[in-house]
Amino acid sequence: MKKDFIFREINSLKGVGSQLSKYLKKRKIEKIKDVILNLPYSETDRSIISKINDLEIGKIHSIKVQVKKLNFPRIRNLPNKIICEDDTGKIDIVYFNSREGYLRKLFPLDEWLIISGKVNFFNNRYQITNPDYVTTLENKDYVVKNIPKYNLTKGINEKKYRSISDQVINNLPKIDDWLDSYFIKKNNLVTWNDGITNLHTTNDAKNNKSKSYRRLVFDELCANFLALSVNRKRIKIKKSPKKFNSNYSNFIIKHLPFKLTNSQKKVFSEINSDLQSNSRMFRIIQGDVGSGKTIVSLLSVLNVIKSGYQCALMSPTEILSKQHYELSKKIFGKDKIKIDFLTGKTEHNKKKIILERLKDGRIDLLIGTHALFQKKINFKKLGLVVIDEQHKFGVKQRSDLAKKGGDECDVLLMSATPIPRTMMLSLYGDMDISKITEKPAKRKKIITLSKPEKKIDELWPYIKKQIETENQVFWVCPLIEESPFLEYSSAKKKYELINKKFPDKVGLIHGALEKKDKEIILKKFLNKDLSILVSTTVIEVGIDFPNANLIIIENANKFGLAQLHQLRGRVGRGNIQGTCILLFKEGLSKTAIKRIKILKNTNDGFFIADEDLKMRGFGDLIGYQQSGIKNFRFADPIIHEDLFKLAENYVLNIREDINEKKYLFLLKLFDKAEIINIKTFN
Repeated sequence: MKKDFIFREINSLKGVGSQLSKYLKKRKIEKIKDVILNLPYSETDRSIISKINDLEIGKIHSIKVQVKKLNFPRIRNLPNKIICEDDTGKIDIVYFNSREGYLRKLFPLDEWLIISGKVNFFNNRYQITNPDYVTTLENKDYVVKNIPKYNLTKGINEKKYRSISDQVINNLPKIDDWLDSYFIKKNNLVTWNDGITNLHTTNDAKNNKSKSYRRLVFDELCANFLALSVNRKRIKIKKSPKKFNSNYSNFIIKHLPFKLTNSQKKVFSEINSDLQSNSRMFRIIQGDVGSGKTIVSLLSVLNVIKSGYQCALMSPTEILSKQHYELSKKIFGKDKIKIDFLTGKTEHNKKKIILERLKDGRIDLLIGTHALFQKKINFKKLGLVVIDEQHKFGVKQRSDLAKKGGDECDVLLMSATPIPRTMMLSLYGDMDISKITEKPAKRKKIITLSKPEKKIDELWPYIKKQIETENQVFWVCPLIEESPFLEYSSAKKKYELINKKFPDKVGLIHGALEKKDKEIILKKFLNKDLSILVSTTVIEVGIDFPNANLIIIENANKFGLAQLHQLRGRVGRGNIQGTCILLFKEGLSKTAIKRIKILKNTNDGFFIADEDLKMRGFGDLIGYQQSGIKNFRFADPIIHEDLFKLAENYVLNIREDINEKKYLFLLKLFDKAEIINIKTFN
């Protein structure tokens, strides 16, 4: 059997027709490899043959019985019944809507059979309705055992899926392992074939520390690091160095109303080295909320423009793009740099003029949303793309983006989403990573307080005082509307309450609002037409509201540490002291108390991200799933931390030899080959 068997469509298996294929597709099982990676979560114990008088109602049992009578009533809607017995009693095997001929063949009179299914009791007799298995004594070993249990969907029962899984596992081709036997033995792993077989036929799938499970995790991590490595090799191509001197940027730095931190200077120096090198830059700036990533990127933009190229700065929302546009004009105003602004809402005639000016080089810097990369938009000589809040982009998007600007275009990404250190390289291994770890000197530490919700009335005079001094307030709730199942505060209900206390000064924003309606409210808040903004977590990333200096977060114990830190970072963006008040219900768990203490004691987003990972576990990090960061199916950065390091080192050592075909199997198995657009290695 060839190893391409693993990558065939699921309907190439015996017994898998079009209808079954549709059901399997609902479980994202479309190819044979998907069966291999769909691990059992438990087992059904059918391993003991029970006597009829020992049966327990409601439990699954396997029995050995003799067929004594077949009863096929001629009245509609009555079930077919097969009466069986052993030396301790009788049992009815009941079927609804089954053909008589099929049942006569399945239950020959006076034959001894093995039957397995859930036991019920009806009319003073045990019965099994539609048993899972009916087989001959010769086939006993197929049924009387612990049988793997898989997550299934409507239309597929255990027996049917088992026939598919067994067909795959029993026909696995012998794979030439990409790991040598010494490496496998040294690191307490197993071969690929043994690992996959064990995961489907033993208890190994339930134990994420078993040798077989760890082998699968290691392979998944290697596939991830390999994909990033291939992407890096593709991106870091040769280009012409950007030629500029530092006079222009030094002049801007000298006249800024604040001093750059040492961390900002270091990152700016790293970017300049990339720009002046003969390899294309693909770098991410990881910086905490308010650490000054944008000014560093704009100084880099200036150097690229002065070297004769155009630049583009892209943000996820119009309002954030507009803020970057205004800041750019303020910084570059006297330097004769031609800046323009483009979003999906730009009027047609104005857009036409921008496109013409862009094409013939009369725009140096274009700022906007994703509209910057529509097919119609052509730059004369694009030299740098800067993308804000890059956590929304995956490996494929990064790869596609790098192609947009051509070989001479450097790429700089920015993200304020704190990533645990364990995961940095597994997410950003195709990029060079710069970190801004200091806050600007004038930026004051945000005061974080906690308060029980029953004392909420004590906040109203404080909020009133904030409004009177022209400070603005965020009020964050976990839900949009009230839920009968969750005792969480809803944004709509809180908006109604606060609006009664402060009429015409309150806005409401949540994820269910249309994008345009959301931006209208945000603009009103930004222009100080509103004093209080009641919101769900949609305000956590990106936008700078310099007059917002108080944030109140309800049910704070229900949020993750990293998410609370991101929300807290929405205030204190100017020179005024920011305050964050965490409201909580009484009777907090020890974990919730610890979480609040950490927030009170530190403003370091990287430390907070690490603590969040330790406390909540990778599977429970709320913000990561939505951000596209949780991209592992089996690997967990806490449980498998040693394997993250092992896989990283393994791939680093084979980077020069990455075109070996044996690694293509691994990339295809975990869907990484398609992400980086490769079918075969060179």
